[in-house]
Amino acid sequence: MDNLATCVPDRARPGEETAVFLQVRLASTRLPRKALLLLSGKPVVLHAMEALRALPVDQFWLVTDEESAPLLEPWAREGGFRVFAGDARDVLLRFCQAAGHSGAEVILRATGDNPLVSRDVALGALSLFSRMSPDYAALRGSPLGTGVEVIRATALEDLRRFSSSPGHHEHVTPGLYENPHRYRLAIEEVPQPWQAPSWRVTLDTPEDYQVLQALYSELYRGSPVTLEELLAFGRNRVWRSA
Repeated sequence: MDNLATCVPDRARPGEETAVFLQVRLASTRLPRKALLLLSGKPVVLHAMEALRALPVDQFWLVTDEESAPLLEPWAREGGFRVFAGDARDVLLRFCQAAGHSGAEVILRATGDNPLVSRDVALGALSLFSRMSPDYAALRGSPLGTGVEVIRATALEDLRRFSSSPGHHEHVTPGLYENPHRYRLAIEEVPQPWQAPSWRVTLDTPEDYQVLQALYSELYRGSPVTLEELLAFGRNRVWRSA
């Protein structure tokens, strides 16, 4: 695992159409329009797009709903992403719709409220998927808000038909890793230097936003903050627990 970040695949699997799906909505009740809040002069969602844009995949999509799409479209263009607007309530269905529209066979799922999503963790997850060819791949143990998931589109479509659980349709992936008898899983821990599972750098509350503002004030220099920079900074300070 220590060399995981250097094992960069040309794509998730040779011959498979691979896409980043950045999941975003603007109707959050706890922190409305949180993806458009500014950090160092840029919206949160643009920071996420910039971190993901250099990944070795074929397509980049911002996956949202019809109400949010017009407000997100200008930022998507700036970040080099296209916008897909699908079902507002059933996010699992929205992902299946986006996969059908784009032709994506493998999906790297990230969320627009995680501006510090890690390119290195994403590369590691793609490498794991390439080696194991599962239905679902993920690396666990990095700070909350830095990770991604890699998913086979056919598994999502099967889950959509198989599960009637509202939680599975709202949160997209739990139905996969909660059913290891049905889906092939590849889940590993990140390398030890990256492990900080109790650290929280996601955006869900006003308090989270204050933490992220302080982090960006100290660390952001015009390009995505790396996981190493984040960890080095955080280990010398008190972090909020996940």
